[in-house]
Amino acid sequence: MPAAADFSTRFILIQTSHAGNVGAVARAMRVMGFDDLVLVAPRWPDVLQRPEAVDRASGAIDVLARARVVDTLDEALDGVTHLCATAMTPRDFGPPTRAPREHFAQLAAQPATGGQRLGILFGSERYGMRNEDVYRCHACLSIPTAADYGSLNIAAAVQLIAYEWRLALGGFAVAGANAAAPPARAGDPQADAQQLTGLLAHWEQSLAAIGFLDPAAPKKLMPRLNQLFNRAGLSQSEIHILRGIAKAMADAASRSND
Repeated sequence: MPAAADFSTRFILIQTSHAGNVGAVARAMRVMGFDDLVLVAPRWPDVLQRPEAVDRASGAIDVLARARVVDTLDEALDGVTHLCATAMTPRDFGPPTRAPREHFAQLAAQPATGGQRLGILFGSERYGMRNEDVYRCHACLSIPTAADYGSLNIAAAVQLIAYEWRLALGGFAVAGANAAAPPARAGDPQADAQQLTGLLAHWEQSLAAIGFLDPAAPKKLMPRLNQLFNRAGLSQSEIHILRGIAKAMADAASRSND
């Protein structure tokens, strides 16, 4: 078996009955970086163009545009080298039932040979998957759920499976301004120890002015604030903001005492 990075991935929906679910599946795939979707004998032959599908795709129109509708599962499996079913109920004489994370981790750990395609089957919303379709698979993926209620919407199931497979492939880096941001921002240097000391002195005065800190019995308030500010890794502009707050507190206390 190949390493995960050598796999292309195809999501296959069998006899899908709701156009909105097809759009939601496209969206679930797109956010995990997948775009190979095949529909086997869906209820609506024009399902990929129906307004419900387009609306629920929420921008993942490229996945719908690439998707194919075929008449048989054999057509959908063209080029697939490793096939997984998704089913809650294990089948007698069927493939081994595994949690997605466990199976995908094993799949990703195998040596690479190249040119492989993973196919993941999802059954009809109304009927689930036929035994004969499950029997064709190398593994049956069962999403761990509460014992008394394991029913998942098909788009939710695709989202979970797509996430687990993407995780096995190495995942995506967390993006965004606040994701693992270093204390010193570009163009906004980190505050030094002297600036932090000045901030703490300013806050100590202001907290005493509003009656939050008793200078005669300060306990551990200021050391705890010191540790809090240290963990925050404050920048110089953030120091200015916090000192502005301290000044506003002291001014408010002064006005109330007049």
